[in-house]
Amino acid sequence: MELQTPRIYSVTELTSELKVLIEDTFTGVWVEGEISNFKHHTSGHMYFTLKDDRGQLRAVMFRGSNRGLQFRPEDGLAVVVFGNVTIYEPRGEYQIYAEYMEPKGRGALQLAFEQLKTRLETEGLFDPARKRPIPLLPERIGIVTSPTGAAIRDMLQIIHRRFANVEIMILPVRVQGEGAAREIVEGIEVLNKRGGLDVLIVARGGGSIEDLWAFNEEQVARAIYTSQTPVISAVGHETDLTIADFVADVRAPTPSAAAEIVISRKAELTQRVDDLTSRLVSHMRYRTERSGERLRSLERHLRLLSPLERIKRQREQLRDGILAFQSVMSHRLALWRGDLRTMAAKLDSLSPLAILARGYSVCRQVPDLEIVTRAASVVEGGQVEVLLAQGGLICRVEERRQ
Repeated sequence: MELQTPRIYSVTELTSELKVLIEDTFTGVWVEGEISNFKHHTSGHMYFTLKDDRGQLRAVMFRGSNRGLQFRPEDGLAVVVFGNVTIYEPRGEYQIYAEYMEPKGRGALQLAFEQLKTRLETEGLFDPARKRPIPLLPERIGIVTSPTGAAIRDMLQIIHRRFANVEIMILPVRVQGEGAAREIVEGIEVLNKRGGLDVLIVARGGGSIEDLWAFNEEQVARAIYTSQTPVISAVGHETDLTIADFVADVRAPTPSAAAEIVISRKAELTQRVDDLTSRLVSHMRYRTERSGERLRSLERHLRLLSPLERIKRQREQLRDGILAFQSVMSHRLALWRGDLRTMAAKLDSLSPLAILARGYSVCRQVPDLEIVTRAASVVEGGQVEVLLAQGGLICRVEERRQ
């Protein structure tokens, strides 16, 4: 029996046949695993390894395929990959050329939203300290939105109802679909270049996460962040949240709410002005009254310091002093008159004339008129003068009696 000669493959031959076999067998397969050793090459191609607890598989996703990814692949992320398995002949390694990839267990859009939100928040784009206030009464409002949607009609109706004379500049853009994000960015940039706007509203009505995705694009977020004009984000319904909402200076739950925020009610403002006017008038009246009281007080004080006033007061004080002195002196004179009368009465009672009036007389020698108190002082035959109560007598002494 003749023995068959075994076929001996070269490495290249065996690799080529295995490649054909694998590519024919594993075309359009789904593979799940965890990404590791992820690299995004400058060429745009992505290189990574898919692994589980018992094996690993090299993977390549070329630039044309990964351009539509909504999320950023990264190490440790569990994904599901669709593609074709092949062998890379130079190294004899089998790998999968990925044509589609999505996160395992959650949607790619949701993951992309969370990744971008985290990254921009870390950069400080959501910092409340940089957010600017919206003017109370803006005169010019810019709106970036679809010109045909219900959102713009609702906003215009509310704004014109409250303040019909406000100027509105609408920059029409697509708000969903391919190219919408770029148009929104250009709209924000155009309105900023024109200038003169007090506030800018970026808006669209409600929809699915896919419909609203343009407002989750990084380029839109950065355009809002760099806007020179304060921006109100009014995207979707109250429960919808977009990246634009986090970056904007103010987030409105709906486009209609944005119109209500940007234009306060005229009646409320009028009432506020009336209230402030009333408070101002009341305050001015109070200040005027206080100032009047202060002025009158100063006038009184100045009058007290005036030289004429001082002379007047001193004159009054002098007059009062004179009157008081006169009153005291009158009182004292009355007392002195009483005392004098008393003393006069006493003197009267002691007066020699009073004694004479009672029948007594005074005898004086003639001619020296010395009062005779002793008979021995008179010579017989001499003359004496006798003073009576009425008149007097010149008598000759006939006889002395001891």
